[in-house]
Amino acid sequence: MPGVLADRVTYATADGMRVPAIIYRPDPAVRPYGGKLPGIVVVNGHGGDKFSWYAFYSGMLFARAGAVVVTYDPIGEGERNARKLSRENPAPHDTMVDLPHWGQRLAGLMQTDLMQAVSYLRAQPEVDHARIAIVGYSMGAFISGIAGSFDTRIHAVLLSGGGTYDGPHQYFDEGKLPCQSLPYRALAVLGDRPAILYALNADRGPMLVMNGDADTVMRMSEHPPAWFADVRSRAIRLHGSDQNMFTTILYPDISHRTSWVDLDGVLWLNHQVHFAFWRDEDIRAADTTHISRWIQENNVDVSPNYIREDREGGLDAVGSGFPAIPRDQLMVLPEEEWKKEEAVLTYRSWADKIMRAESRSRGQ
Repeated sequence: MPGVLADRVTYATADGMRVPAIIYRPDPAVRPYGGKLPGIVVVNGHGGDKFSWYAFYSGMLFARAGAVVVTYDPIGEGERNARKLSRENPAPHDTMVDLPHWGQRLAGLMQTDLMQAVSYLRAQPEVDHARIAIVGYSMGAFISGIAGSFDTRIHAVLLSGGGTYDGPHQYFDEGKLPCQSLPYRALAVLGDRPAILYALNADRGPMLVMNGDADTVMRMSEHPPAWFADVRSRAIRLHGSDQNMFTTILYPDISHRTSWVDLDGVLWLNHQVHFAFWRDEDIRAADTTHISRWIQENNVDVSPNYIREDREGGLDAVGSGFPAIPRDQLMVLPEEEWKKEEAVLTYRSWADKIMRAESRSRGQ
């Protein structure tokens, strides 16, 4: 794509593991820039990875705007899957393992994946440490909102299709995913978890929560505007003011989607991290891409449930002329090298390592 470079990299994460990632950045040979650039980390939803349409679309979109963007494979997905698959059902990390603190270990790995992506951005000489944002979708929103509560290196957090941190015996407590329900129940020791998480995020910096009111994945019927308003009020009392307190956008008749690529999302990000090339007037004047049409015309891989108009397919994303990147071009490691590195990449290898560590700790 003219003006955009994409680098294949891996970076270190917890337990001696590594994360394959694609880093998108402006090409200074096409559009020279002076000064520093903002950084953005894309945190995928359940079953998503750097191969997901919204990951590489976001990478190209924000690099064209003038940012450095990290897209990576969550544990168990893409090149961190033993078969190098995406959207494997059930996902490897959905396996319930009867060991103490398994969910906390898994969630800790996912948090570290994100935190190390922030560290990667901070290691790039062209990235402004004060202008780093994360955008999280669904499961990625769960991870991002918690990371934003304690990683003060992050300036702005945007959650799409999520942010519904609720109370005892509700959505997250009742879930069956070890990457979400078990760690969220472990946070019950905090007390008022939603208010505390949002107050801590406000201590860190600005936050936007974007949802559709018809989102059945997040049970938005149980989290109407009055629910968010009540959580926000409690969080303000803890924080001591409404400075940096999260704001919300609720789209009528819309379900689960990555809204940060729409006009609202791109404008909000620009207000927080200030893209190097685009100002508000450029964003408002930009052409848009209707995602379901783009997917069909370019044979982009997407779950049939998500090409629906009320979900990702119905998005009018900022920008136009974006290529569909073939899956093989988004592979970081050649097959021979991947086989050599499998022990530090895949969920299966990580799980085996953690099970051995648990057994040793119990003297078995």
